[in-house]
Amino acid sequence: MAKFSRFFGLGKYKPSAALERRLSQPDQEKLGEEFVNTPIPWITWRSFIMGVFVSMGGFIFGYDTGQISGVLEMDDFLRRFGERNASGDGYHFSHVRAGLIVALLSIGTLMGALAAAPIADRVGRKWSMSGWCLILSVGIIVQLTSESPKWYQVVIGRWVAGLGVGALSLLVPLYQGESAPRHIRGAMISCYQLFITLGIFVANCINFGTEGRNDSGSWRITIGITFIWILILGIGISFFPDSPRYDYRTGKVDRAKKSMMRFYGIPQNHQQLHLELEEIREKYEEDMATKDQPWYEMFYAPRMRYRILLGVALQALQQLTGANYFFYYGTTVFKGAGIQNSYVTQMILGAVNFGSTFLGLYNIEHFGRRKSLIAGSLWMFVCFMVFASVGHFKLNRDTPELTPGPGKVMVVFACLFILGFASTWGPMVWAIIAELYPSRYRARAMALATASNWLWNFLIAFFTPFITGSIDFRYGYVFAGCLFLGAATIYFGVIEGKGRTLEELDTMYILRVPPWKSSNYTLPPLDELPQRDAARLASGQNQNSSHNEESGQNAISEANDGNAAPSTTPAQPSQ
Repeated sequence: MAKFSRFFGLGKYKPSAALERRLSQPDQEKLGEEFVNTPIPWITWRSFIMGVFVSMGGFIFGYDTGQISGVLEMDDFLRRFGERNASGDGYHFSHVRAGLIVALLSIGTLMGALAAAPIADRVGRKWSMSGWCLILSVGIIVQLTSESPKWYQVVIGRWVAGLGVGALSLLVPLYQGESAPRHIRGAMISCYQLFITLGIFVANCINFGTEGRNDSGSWRITIGITFIWILILGIGISFFPDSPRYDYRTGKVDRAKKSMMRFYGIPQNHQQLHLELEEIREKYEEDMATKDQPWYEMFYAPRMRYRILLGVALQALQQLTGANYFFYYGTTVFKGAGIQNSYVTQMILGAVNFGSTFLGLYNIEHFGRRKSLIAGSLWMFVCFMVFASVGHFKLNRDTPELTPGPGKVMVVFACLFILGFASTWGPMVWAIIAELYPSRYRARAMALATASNWLWNFLIAFFTPFITGSIDFRYGYVFAGCLFLGAATIYFGVIEGKGRTLEELDTMYILRVPPWKSSNYTLPPLDELPQRDAARLASGQNQNSSHNEESGQNAISEANDGNAAPSTTPAQPSQ
């Protein structure tokens, strides 16, 4: 782990002054023990294994994304499910059929992401993952048993599989965000995107290895291997604890405390442990004050409509970067650019995508979210402008083999685009979404944001064949415009989350801290806040009279002691 820490240039972690002020000497005396403030390891083996293993949900997502581009071009798959060419000497997929095969997965993922939130609040994060892995397995079986000419069975199978993929796309960042130590939370959630890119690359390699077969093994092997990844996650997650914040909300305070000790690698009397438990307790009590309100109450909570809209916009803009233009249709795109073996090109793009995501893990904790995302937007903007201009003005689109130079330039700038995406927007949007909402609303608000991602995923997957057929490579100008909009959204809308707890970020959004000033903002003590800011924070806390000072102090003592549930009634699942 020491070498890992040195790679990120970060060493030992020290808590912020804002957090240290929260723990008073009387609280220490009440606990009857001396707090220690020894350096916290940057990452522990337990945190590392958790981040890597749970990210298998991202691997499944990426593998499914990467395989379909190659499967659509395989001879046996075309013969079984395609339409005969007018000349009678081959097969092809119409725009509608290709769009449905690719895009129906995204409709399933949208529905799965929305359905996963209330289930996760009821049965927990980890058991939800196992259940959705089972549903994903059903979808894979439906696809594997498809026979000619039942192309619609493939579509149905991808829709069912999409339910599981969409649910995991919510649950994995949710679990990681609630479990990871705050100083590596961004990098940990970004591991989800890293494994998406690894899944895409592995799928491209397997497609390259099987596309030469002249039987159904060419595509059935690729799809069937998905079972391996499903079993690893579905069974393996049962050996992990649930997230500490979920355990705390359901009254399992001692278990939450032990999980945090293990993930941080610190003793039970460490100052940082009690600081964060205190913050979790405060947010828990705020939630309990409104526990009987309906689910749509979150739209009326302080600054929640703003944050929900921001999350939905960020996930939409991640899709509108245009990355899936290459991942879903890359094989077809590069055939149109005159590349002889487009499977090799897809492997190259997949390798660049995977390797560049490691740079994203460094960027998110070294430069922060805001700077990285704005720089990434401008980088990708330039890449798409060049890609689209060369493709439209220089490439001979009727016989691209006559203009090999422009085709190679397009491949180079596609790789440069993927470098920018994988090191910024790919991993970091997932991290921001996991940080954006308070504990009470996190699962449901993240579900709406994730559903936005999958809605735009579907729209791009389905309509891309029609759009490229009409405006060819000028489609890239559309994505370039969206990237410029994305940079503006980050600058004016997103508060920097580097080095802050989830509870700190919640307070900063309630206080309306200007995002462009958030990187250097320090939370003052409550009694030093301006009257207007104190009123905003008080309205955000929304506590009722039953939460008096005495019950609050009892809750601090019990939560820090770890031997009893909070003094308020254990949280019931959100309605």
